[in-house]
Amino acid sequence: MSLRLGDLAPDFTADTTEGKITFHQWLGTGWGVLFSHPADYTPVCTTELGAAAKLKNEFDRRGVKCAAISVDPVESHRGWIADINETQSTTMNFPIIADPDRKIAALYDMIHPNVDDKATVRSVFVIGPDKKIKLTLTYPMSCGRNFAEILRVIDSLQLTARHKVATPADWQHGGECIVTLAVKDEEIPALFPKGARKVKPYLRYTPQPNV
Repeated sequence: MSLRLGDLAPDFTADTTEGKITFHQWLGTGWGVLFSHPADYTPVCTTELGAAAKLKNEFDRRGVKCAAISVDPVESHRGWIADINETQSTTMNFPIIADPDRKIAALYDMIHPNVDDKATVRSVFVIGPDKKIKLTLTYPMSCGRNFAEILRVIDSLQLTARHKVATPADWQHGGECIVTLAVKDEEIPALFPKGARKVKPYLRYTPQPNV
């Protein structure tokens, strides 16, 4: 059965390029991003790992740990890391999980039988401090992942977890937010001292509360 938003992210213990980890313990009390790769030494994934490594400061600022997973063993990962560092002008700074028996891929429903019964889908999972899945994305093998979008969604998830707002289409950090329908008009002054503008009874905007 596929994992859904709000489900508990499956825990596992596995070897990685930074030693053996137990996933929930490794995450600690922060946020996590887990993203999968069909195999080592694949071209699009090489660029993705490099892109994520270059954004470490951005992930750190948000309290987010990244981990990648590939079905190849750790020694293969280490050779791939050398290529990533060379071709992407970076230094890998987060673990790549080894999953040669595809047990983790099965836990996270990463197997894509319509493509290959042994191939893993290029998936992204954003996991909250409660260890529950907050976002899932699945990309085709031909399209590189957009890490700016992943960071944007994390900003929205962290904001909306603390304040009674939602974020509109194409929202960026610092932009107007939408007051959730659970908030009554008379509650707005106490909850949103910056005020709100009403476009429709169900559509009320307010400046981002935490900036």
